[in-house]
Amino acid sequence: MNILLVRPKPHKNTVNLQSFMICEPLELEYCASFLESFGHSVTIADLILEKAGLVSFLKKGKYGLVGFTGYICHVGIIKNYAGQVKKYDKNIITAVGGVHAEVVPEDFIDQNIDCVLGRGGLNGIADIANGKECRPADTINTEFNFPFPDREKTRKYRDKYNYVFHQRCATIKTSFGCPYNCGFCFCARVSPYFTRPLSEVIEEIKIIKEDNIFIVDDNFLFDTQRVRDFCRLLNDNDIRKSFIAFGRADFIAQNEDIMRLLRAHGFEAIFVGLESFKIGELDDLNKRTTAEENIKAVRVLEACGLRCYAGIIVRHDWERADFDALIDYINSFNNIFVNIQPLTPMPGTPLYAELKGLISVPRSRYELWDMAHLLIKPSKMSKRRFYYHILRAYLKTVASKKTRTYILREFGGKVYRRVRHGAAKIFVQYLKLMIKGRQSH
Repeated sequence: MNILLVRPKPHKNTVNLQSFMICEPLELEYCASFLESFGHSVTIADLILEKAGLVSFLKKGKYGLVGFTGYICHVGIIKNYAGQVKKYDKNIITAVGGVHAEVVPEDFIDQNIDCVLGRGGLNGIADIANGKECRPADTINTEFNFPFPDREKTRKYRDKYNYVFHQRCATIKTSFGCPYNCGFCFCARVSPYFTRPLSEVIEEIKIIKEDNIFIVDDNFLFDTQRVRDFCRLLNDNDIRKSFIAFGRADFIAQNEDIMRLLRAHGFEAIFVGLESFKIGELDDLNKRTTAEENIKAVRVLEACGLRCYAGIIVRHDWERADFDALIDYINSFNNIFVNIQPLTPMPGTPLYAELKGLISVPRSRYELWDMAHLLIKPSKMSKRRFYYHILRAYLKTVASKKTRTYILREFGGKVYRRVRHGAAKIFVQYLKLMIKGRQSH
């Protein structure tokens, strides 16, 4: 069977960070290699980077199956794509997978979608391609014995895949799920925590052509011995790559020796979900870290020569003083790069169940569930003022002249121009949100 796998282009109203980072569609590359192991022919269309639309791909091949992947903000887009497929040829099977389809499959119920893959998506899509009934799995295969992702399927896009300041960046997954249970986070709902054998991970790294690799584990920094073994295997196999990974603040604060080891083995940056600088807010999110650990973690990264990428959640009950404190907090560190996100209760999480009654944006407006739009009306200021303070916080911290000068000096003009272009797009989107906020109050 000829199969088309599609990564959707975001809705024009979605505020997204793809101006700063477009990671390879790893899940589709896994699908491609697995499906081809059964003799199928697979094409990947990354519509984020394609100028042509979906129909132009449908015209190029006689596809029997079209598969989509996406997050909550892509649900409406994917339904529209499925409609385009059925209008072109009603006999083409349409299927959708990905983390949102695994946790909240009911969002994808649509007359034009034949199968929502849910859990065990790789086996599910293979079953469909092999002529079996669409039957989402109730359990997850924690052995993950699938072939390596087929990165040749995205060869024409690979020069465009990057992560913030890291040009030509590949991705790899060494573990699945997260052993923690933060109230706002999807990760623990997708899969139980389990790891891949490090020997297998090293063999995959050997065939990755890019010098930069983003380890997209939900939490790479969990088991100190596993991290040490990973570094040892890099040495044993004479691997010289640059790495980025996700890690928790408490692990970093407690393991400065591990962080120095990682820096010595090519790690350049760690993304840390700080979430807040207030202990009460951290407790509300069931983060199980302290404000002091957050500060220490950033200081440890600075001392070890590792850049810190961080996420901060701003709550709907914040006042101007809270934003002022946030600006001072960010500026107390050396060149920390922060993504500032309004509190977003994602369906399927405990936080959503807790705050569902406060959400003012309909679920049907999927494109606005992007962790940038306000889903909950601010309680102490207008939406316009709230968006203004988010924008002000960016301009006084990660978008300040000091930081822009640092980026230009450290990464060069090409990266600087790409990041500046992306920041300008998001700046305009926030200005539009401020105008709409003013009209609605």
